[in-house]
Amino acid sequence: MTKGKMLTGVIVSTKMAKTAVVEVSRLVKHPKYGKFLRRSKRYLAHDEAGHQTGEKVTIVETAPLSKRKHFRVV
Repeated sequence: MTKGKMLTGVIVSTKMAKTAVVEVSRLVKHPKYGKFLRRSKRYLAHDEAGHQTGEKVTIVETAPLSKRKHFRVV
């Protein structure tokens, strides 16, 4: 078992070397109306394997690897 957050998302960009931009979506219930809304956030993740854009991946939190990169692709 790994420490830290484990998130599942889709790779949206692989333009950087050994780095992938992963978009993680979640459903949030509106406090007043009860409708579920889709919220998404993008994370920079270290990617040694070189996955392709559009692949569904799991990322895990790590110690900071750079200024904005705190996750790695599992």
